[in-house]
Amino acid sequence: MQETLLTLHHADTRRPEYALTLECPLSLPTPSVVAVYGPNASGKTLLADLLTAKHPLRGDGGLVYGPQLDEAARKGGAVAHVLFKDVYGGAEPAYYQQRWNHGDEQVFPTVAEQLAALNTPDSSDPMTLLRQFGVSALAHRAINTLSSGELRKVQLLRTLSTRPRLLIIDSPFIGLDVEARATLCAMLQQIGRELTLMVVVSRRADVPDFADYVLSVDHRHVSRLMPRAEWQAAAASSAEQENPSPKAPTAGQTSAECEAVIDFRDITIAYGSRKVLDRLNWCVKKGERWALTGSNGSGKTTLLSLVCADNPIAYACDIRLFGCRRGRGESIWDIKRRIGYVSPEMFSAYRKDLDVMRIVASGLMDTIGLYCRHRPEDEAVCLEWLKAFGAEHLARRNYLTLSSGEQRLVLLVRAFVKSPELLILDEPFHGLDDAQTRSAMRVIDDYMTRPDKTLLMVTHYADELPDCITHTLRLPRHTAAEA
Repeated sequence: MQETLLTLHHADTRRPEYALTLECPLSLPTPSVVAVYGPNASGKTLLADLLTAKHPLRGDGGLVYGPQLDEAARKGGAVAHVLFKDVYGGAEPAYYQQRWNHGDEQVFPTVAEQLAALNTPDSSDPMTLLRQFGVSALAHRAINTLSSGELRKVQLLRTLSTRPRLLIIDSPFIGLDVEARATLCAMLQQIGRELTLMVVVSRRADVPDFADYVLSVDHRHVSRLMPRAEWQAAAASSAEQENPSPKAPTAGQTSAECEAVIDFRDITIAYGSRKVLDRLNWCVKKGERWALTGSNGSGKTTLLSLVCADNPIAYACDIRLFGCRRGRGESIWDIKRRIGYVSPEMFSAYRKDLDVMRIVASGLMDTIGLYCRHRPEDEAVCLEWLKAFGAEHLARRNYLTLSSGEQRLVLLVRAFVKSPELLILDEPFHGLDDAQTRSAMRVIDDYMTRPDKTLLMVTHYADELPDCITHTLRLPRHTAAEA
């Protein structure tokens, strides 16, 4: 018979901005798997914060713990909340390009060192967890050499090593390839037999088949705990609101007279004995729309860092961008001014205390942050793009007060704001809900009808590729270390 791990009787917080409304008291059984589903900014992460006692409730008895979560256990980390924005685990790069400057590698711990630093008498053996998840080859890799998907695996292992009784995972599947998602699902299903697992997702397709219950959250209202089959029947009949017929603004850059936007000639990238790219020859012509695919660690992010002038190793390679070979006197700003870019790494690095309008306007200057006053005409352009993505209501909000999904949407808008010749979207729909994803895909398709616009897009979900895609480059996995 299942015990009750905890009960949230009300969600009336001492600070009203953190309050939720509950359809009825929420009791979490243990062991069980509970999916928390809702659109961006609906209150999902806020619910997780309340369950982990991050925000004090009014009065006594609002949050009551069962015998498995007594005071001593809670102090020992029995309640854990994994947010995948913190992918470096306290060893974040000091500046955006630091990941690619491997001369700075000594400031980043290895995976084994990071896991061992969390070791307590009650925690799991790090190498056992690495083997269980099939990533033991990552043990001696520095954190900054991991792909975004590999970083997420390591973060989950860090949390599992503390053996929590309530584990809340926010957006667990973003950044993972098909094989890794299947591995993670199998692992989470096993975890759910031993503790209470909450999986927080923004897309219906990400609600796990093995979930016992589903909580729906919308407009800060939390439904009753529903068996998954009952929730599926109710969800099938509900309609989602979307930004109607989104269109990309028409003003934009003119393209230079060059046939090949990107030309890689026999490119090999290796870090020590680990080969990332092996004799890659690749030409992207003006107006083509490419999907870049491959398993976690296959080199997709490294390849994009070469294109975006973030990786200094590009100077040792035969790379031509917009008809000019790298290292012939151009600055990185000459390249960046022609590129619009968004990526998981940018989301991790972009923690600026600015309003959304200034965050979007920074895309006009290719800077992380805005260091000069934007002009009224720039603000008009930014607002036009925010409207295209259905995000104009965020324009005056502080970026750091937005939900994770809203922040990701703002950075996606930032990539478009200067109407770039080359648009590089590295997993652009991370954390976006279903309606926002479909709306953004239509904006991309409309934008790519403009003459001479070129697109590179990375995603692990085939259904996220817009209709405009014309070419595909799949990168192979070269070594066991990149599995």
